[in-house]
Amino acid sequence: MSEVKTTDVLIIGAGAVGENVAGRVTEKGLSAVLVEADLVGGECSYWACMPSKALLRPGTILNAARAVAGAREAITGSLDPQQVLARRTSFTSDWDDSSQEEWVASAGITLDRGWATISGEREVTVSHKDGTKTRYRATHAVVLATGSTPTVPPIDGLADLDYWTTREATSAAAVPASLAVLGGGVAGVELAQAYSRLGSEVTVIARSGILGNYPKEATDLVLEALRAEGITILTDTATSAVRKKDGMFLLDVGDGRTVTAERLLVSTGRHPHTDGLGLEDLGLDVRKIVSDATGRVPDAGGWLYAVGDAGGRVQLTHQGKYEARMTGDAIAARANGTLGDSAEDWSPYAATADDVAVPQVVFTDPEIAMVGRTLEQARKDGVNASETSLPIAVGGSALHGDDYKGWAQIVVDEDRKVLVGVTFAGPEVSEMLHSATIAVVGEVPMHRLWHAVPAYPTVSEVWLRLLEKYGM
Repeated sequence: MSEVKTTDVLIIGAGAVGENVAGRVTEKGLSAVLVEADLVGGECSYWACMPSKALLRPGTILNAARAVAGAREAITGSLDPQQVLARRTSFTSDWDDSSQEEWVASAGITLDRGWATISGEREVTVSHKDGTKTRYRATHAVVLATGSTPTVPPIDGLADLDYWTTREATSAAAVPASLAVLGGGVAGVELAQAYSRLGSEVTVIARSGILGNYPKEATDLVLEALRAEGITILTDTATSAVRKKDGMFLLDVGDGRTVTAERLLVSTGRHPHTDGLGLEDLGLDVRKIVSDATGRVPDAGGWLYAVGDAGGRVQLTHQGKYEARMTGDAIAARANGTLGDSAEDWSPYAATADDVAVPQVVFTDPEIAMVGRTLEQARKDGVNASETSLPIAVGGSALHGDDYKGWAQIVVDEDRKVLVGVTFAGPEVSEMLHSATIAVVGEVPMHRLWHAVPAYPTVSEVWLRLLEKYGM
């Protein structure tokens, strides 16, 4: 092993989150080393956000055209699966990260390809494919940006089979004739609809309901749409065993029922990818790491940070990138002595939005777009909250589609008279979400929000209807 190399900040994981930390600290004048064992750009770029949405988008566009008289009559064909897959592949650069590697170099960041282990205080050892090792000492911080990994349920027989996780589902070279999806969360439901529209016969098997973190009125719209498209959805259904016979997956789902499919997608959640990093030697429980608002890992000496999925706060790429920006700036501020152990809420160094204003979208058709808290979450947090909800039925929605179905809800803190949560459900409502996010983050008073006039005729007119029903 060569002598110890020194850097100001060492980041383990070169996904979108790690790249953002590295970019922020180098912009502030610190040196940074980025360590990655896989593709630079991470899960979102190659196996999650981008390819999954690329698989969904063609079907959404086709369905939108079919929803408008005059356009639907012009449609004479269906989706071309190979063209959809080819377009998906273009968004992953054919799983080639050379352009990302070029960006890292242009930003003045050192890239070391290998597997990182924390080998001491502020010390990281990187093991390379050729058997060599490089040891680094970080002057100011070591940052974990290692993302997450699928959580696989302990179902009898599953571990021995060649099932898909989201990685295989988003990078598949062909569309299976049939697909069973284990799990009713966002990724499983999105991919179920994508593959159904590409020609697969799809069955979703969920232990409880689907999309359980969202208001029921919103998820019911999605459930209705999925079933109308021919997707079988088995809720409140436990899978006791899985096996293969004649090349087909057979899932035992109780009451003597069996689901048979050519492919099986296991999408039952994810957990932080923190195993094998040497954290146990620091006295840390790798399953219970939750960083503070500046990204610091409590009780780890003040030099260890964790952001994105590894930080245990919010498992969303955009939120991880937000945390990365705050953490990078906090590290730089501490390096120059202008920030202490804590940071004020809503300052440039604290990821306060993680707690009260997380935007999230389910990119099914119809979509669900939500920011902040549901009524139940707000009340659990001690907020004196009310809710106002109604179907989306305005001039803009009628123009958008001949049988537009949507739903909207606002959750109001009645003591402060500000929004703490907003949910939209319906075709392409994700593009309305940022206005809601601004209202929640900015704590815009309801009396001032009344003066934000939505353009006519747009779907955003639902804001006016919600405020009117609320009593403005």
